[in-house]
Amino acid sequence: MAPKHHPTPLSGGDRKVLRKELGRARAVTTILAAQSAEMRARGEALIQQADRLLCESWNERMWADGGPIDPSPTIDQAVNGGYCWIEIECSRCRTPNEVDLAGLRHPSTTCVHDLASRLRCSKCAKAGKRPAATLLQLAQRARHAGPET
Repeated sequence: MAPKHHPTPLSGGDRKVLRKELGRARAVTTILAAQSAEMRARGEALIQQADRLLCESWNERMWADGGPIDPSPTIDQAVNGGYCWIEIECSRCRTPNEVDLAGLRHPSTTCVHDLASRLRCSKCAKAGKRPAATLLQLAQRARHAGPET
């Protein structure tokens, strides 16, 4: 965008006033931009904290009620809240496993509870079975070093 053109006044006093007002406007612009960046950083920290609390709440409901609870956080919210892993268990062989949420090929707006029908046990897949996984909870880091589903 081209800079705005301000016609130069003819009188010296008006030129001084215009120069002063333009300098003030530029200074205010810098101050407002700094305040905006500060507020945005605070807002992003609050959103991250809200996402973490949402994941903790969902984990508690999963523990108390069992089963995939709707509504659940989205993959984006879980990763933003620091919960990058989801602990699952095969409904057939009861093999526990962790899945990296950031590495999934699903859209980041997919809810975590929707993953229950999409995740499969790789051990049972080799045997020709494709049972759905049971979601256990969201985790901040992987507990086991095993193959992903």
